[in-house]
Amino acid sequence: MTTVQNIPEIRFLEYRMTLGMTTMEGRGFYYPTDTAIADDGRMYVANRSLENVTRGVRVTVCDINSEYYGTFATYGQSPGQFIWPSACTLDSRGRVYVSDEATHRISVFDREGALLSTWGEHGSAEGQLDTPSGLAFDADDNLYVADTYNHRVQKFTGEGRFLLSFGREGNGDAELNLPWGLTVGADGNVYVADWGNDRIQKFSPDGQHLASFGDSGRGDGEFHRPSGVAVDAAGYIYVADWGNERVQIIDPNGGFVQKLRGEATLSAWAANFLSVNVEEGDARSRANLEPEIEYFVDEPHEESSHIEKYFWSPVSIKLDREGNLYITESNRHRIQVYQPASA
Repeated sequence: MTTVQNIPEIRFLEYRMTLGMTTMEGRGFYYPTDTAIADDGRMYVANRSLENVTRGVRVTVCDINSEYYGTFATYGQSPGQFIWPSACTLDSRGRVYVSDEATHRISVFDREGALLSTWGEHGSAEGQLDTPSGLAFDADDNLYVADTYNHRVQKFTGEGRFLLSFGREGNGDAELNLPWGLTVGADGNVYVADWGNDRIQKFSPDGQHLASFGDSGRGDGEFHRPSGVAVDAAGYIYVADWGNERVQIIDPNGGFVQKLRGEATLSAWAANFLSVNVEEGDARSRANLEPEIEYFVDEPHEESSHIEKYFWSPVSIKLDREGNLYITESNRHRIQVYQPASA
């Protein structure tokens, strides 16, 4: 991949803040998988917890100022419950949609967390779902769903009526291998994180293949198991490069712009916790948070798992109306926020 104007890296975004704290209940996150941002700034964070662990599964409601509005939903298979929540998004009316990979259904809530409906049936026929993950609405409130284990994307009305599907298993144009996150651009085109093929694919609203971006690898503009994608109004593409423990920005033609490794600081919630729990706060103040380590395995995961400020499992990526970028980190139970660079 070439760089924009042959400049190795343009400073496009800069670190702003960190949100969240590790908790299995209440104010905090526990293995979060996705964040949806409402027009009024409220954030809905889906928490997956650990496999077969009932505590921690919920949706946390907060905002960028660390205001906490509560949680809703619990672990289970009854309507309004989750086992393996994967993604969340909002329609134009502010209703919250959450996909569940284990129950193969979509749950719909109002902005306060009251259940409105559930829909979805397990299977491979048109309109059926197998491990649904990424969710995104278009301007007409039609919902695109990454139907991961069926290796396709399906389009539904907000009420769950099937409209169309596109993609099939493979590695050619318009073929998918375990698609994960997706988004709809301002132009109505659909961008899919083609996880197993290490690329982003761009489709028209009716599923015609338009472009593919990225190759397998660790270089600039290369991806390893991308899990999420966002697109701004100018067409720049933001990728949660999950397997490489980083975020990359590419231009509308696929040219490399910038990569982010993570610069996390303490969130407001974490700072409050440490001020109350004095012994833990003292221990942290004495700790070396950036130790020099001789790694035996040359993998991004090794460094990220040892250096707290770096992304560790950056699973989801979202933009708000001001151009702030929210990166949900599953393994560190937090969200790092970046803003447009001042220079």
